[in-house]
Amino acid sequence: MSVTEILFTPLLKADPGRPLITHYDDAAGTRIELSRATVKNWAAKTANWLRDEHDVEPGDSVAVLLPAHWQTVGLLLGAWWCGARVVGAGTEAKVAVVPPGGTADADVVAVASLHPMGLGSGAPVDYADDVRVHGDDFMPWEPVAGSTLALGESTVDEVVAQARELGAKLGSEPRVLSTVEWDSPSAVLEGFLAVLAAGGSLVQVSNPDAGLLAARRESEKVTQLLG
Repeated sequence: MSVTEILFTPLLKADPGRPLITHYDDAAGTRIELSRATVKNWAAKTANWLRDEHDVEPGDSVAVLLPAHWQTVGLLLGAWWCGARVVGAGTEAKVAVVPPGGTADADVVAVASLHPMGLGSGAPVDYADDVRVHGDDFMPWEPVAGSTLALGESTVDEVVAQARELGAKLGSEPRVLSTVEWDSPSAVLEGFLAVLAAGGSLVQVSNPDAGLLAARRESEKVTQLLG
């Protein structure tokens, strides 16, 4: 099974309405919260888009060149769901998703606007606009093997094991406030997958205003801090 099926699907089945990510951008003054069910829809649309439009198969590389953001959550889970290997900058990829103005070495380069309401960027290949027309459910054509590369040089089995090891340190069902940017495999593991493995939810803050973090910890009922 894929990383998504192992770490995310059990959370979805247990409580689909529970928040998975609450994203703040202190520079823009925005707050967006997505439930597990809503994230599942984005992830399924992404997986269908990658497989059906761009022929991404298990082991193919998808470059995720975005900051820690709610759109990035759907992209990561969708990529893993269809068996893709998530890579960063400097690695050739079948598909890359970049922020506005970004570039990548890939067969297809899509732009994610990172708009708080998910609006498109107007780019010729636009992540948000393109995935929106795809289905809210995804059915893999075949199981993803545990030996398939999933994140950098780590396989599905290795990623899951590392996420569970890190997640055990967070406690059970934590509410995690994080300013960790997902700019490396280790950061994705620590800042995102560990939270999933612990059955928790994430309060992710971009462009953090240090003066607001203490109040946010209180208002969001945070139990753990990262970053």
